[in-house]
Amino acid sequence: MIELHPSLLPSLAPWFPAGSPGIGALAEHVLRTGNGRWWCDRPRNPRVLAVSCGDHALLRGDPRGLAAGELDPLATHYVHAPAGFVPSLRTALEGVTPWERMMYVRRAPALPARPPRGVTVRRLLAGDAQALAGLGPQASWIHGTWGGPQGLAGSGAAWGAFQRRELLAVACTYFAGSRYEDVAVLADPGHRRRHLGLACVSALCEDIAARGRIPTWSCARDNRPSRLLAWRAGFRLEHEYVHYATRGPRTPSPAHPTPAPA
Repeated sequence: MIELHPSLLPSLAPWFPAGSPGIGALAEHVLRTGNGRWWCDRPRNPRVLAVSCGDHALLRGDPRGLAAGELDPLATHYVHAPAGFVPSLRTALEGVTPWERMMYVRRAPALPARPPRGVTVRRLLAGDAQALAGLGPQASWIHGTWGGPQGLAGSGAAWGAFQRRELLAVACTYFAGSRYEDVAVLADPGHRRRHLGLACVSALCEDIAARGRIPTWSCARDNRPSRLLAWRAGFRLEHEYVHYATRGPRTPSPAHPTPAPA
């Protein structure tokens, strides 16, 4: 696959329709924010087009004729692709595993959230990047689609629960599309079951609605805590889908060499 500069992209309408909910908003998010990468099988009249952001990717087109190694850029991603791409993914990449997913749309008011005394729920500002980074490397996925803590903190698209200067929970727009914004939430393990995630999600959803957009929520089918939080926040099931978790390439390629052992 060849990496494309955004200025060289073909018309995206047939590949990634605008105004799509959930993971479908990824392509619009990359266009709007510049956080992400574009790939194609050939620069003129491409047959396959992919876009990646954070650890997610959308793959579209005609898989016939893909050569071994062409899907290497999608290693270690969660890939949303038509079923016809699965043989090509399994030929190119290790550990291709289907994950059943559920996509919800917010259609009801949230249940009341009552954060404990001393906790303030507010929008994150650029100066909160350090507090966001303080959640640790295990939380890096929450700001991965914004290019890091500074990008998310300054985006205006995140709300957090603070106790003094400590960030206890955060909810953010994970993918921002023209009609839908897909929501993500993270709570510090030591502060769960205190309604902090619900409070942050509720504030974020009101903010999204004020922008004239609709909040969506995506999670694994077996993630019961996430599904329960979605329900409490007013989300209702829209549809189910499958994406594919991948590991590394099956064979090293010149563009993605295997590092020497330390």
